[in-house]
Amino acid sequence: MFFKNLYLFRAALVSVDRLDEHLSAHPLQGCCATDVQSIGWLAPRDGGGMVHTVNQQLLLCLGVEQKLLPTSVVNQFAKDKAKEIAEAEGRRVGRKEMREIREQMTLELLPRAFVRRRLTWGWIDPVHGWIVIDAASPARAEEFIEHLCKSLDGLPVWRLKVNLPPAAAMTEWVASGDAPAGFTLDQDLELRSAEEAKVRYVKHTLEGEEVRRHVAGGKTATKLAMTWNDRISFVLTDNLQLKRLAFLDLLKEENENQANNEDERFDLDFTLMTGEVARLLDDLVEALGGEQEAA
Repeated sequence: MFFKNLYLFRAALVSVDRLDEHLSAHPLQGCCATDVQSIGWLAPRDGGGMVHTVNQQLLLCLGVEQKLLPTSVVNQFAKDKAKEIAEAEGRRVGRKEMREIREQMTLELLPRAFVRRRLTWGWIDPVHGWIVIDAASPARAEEFIEHLCKSLDGLPVWRLKVNLPPAAAMTEWVASGDAPAGFTLDQDLELRSAEEAKVRYVKHTLEGEEVRRHVAGGKTATKLAMTWNDRISFVLTDNLQLKRLAFLDLLKEENENQANNEDERFDLDFTLMTGEVARLLDDLVEALGGEQEAA
């Protein structure tokens, strides 16, 4: 269980004792015939509860089922229906009636639509107050947090805020060629000007004069590939997201050699990830000037 794209949140103390009970009250239910979407919690491990706990670290899984009903399909059925009405009654179907026909076709087609299920994983560190969401987009992360707060009767949750804006920090690191303690700069970089013009470097040395000219010309770093302590590589973004997280192969191999079965390997991977990422986050927050106090 290794996360790849991290959205970082802080939370008030989570009551671990009743967390499973609260989440169990909001399970994922399969989409009914006329439902467009269904959302709820799933057990992270088959046969387990809604919260999977290893060494005081909590793993949650939010499931979403969506009906796949393309608008083009609905419009075609509505168009055919409107044609039938026009021919049978000898009149033109108006705009308002056409809208009603589309709504009717949607309800009729939904029971036959395919269902897609997607999962979003979240890790809660109640010891240090972290909630970390593995999501490819801000919308998915916010969806997870919104449903978690709803399930826990308004749990106070806020985004991590640091004293030094990531864009300013990354720009300074690139300009000076000097990474903060414990980190190294890799070879992927995105720069952006105030006019939204972008320059991207992929597997390109960042020590050249060309990069410094872009920075001197006013461009700021919005994405920067880094490695922490030769153990985890990632891309830091200007909105404080960690993307493309990758763990050193040697760390994974050690876990594989210790695991006797799939369940043990899952827990060992989760333990490795949470332990290493917690230390990475501490160092990253320090490199960004420390954390702002919550309002």
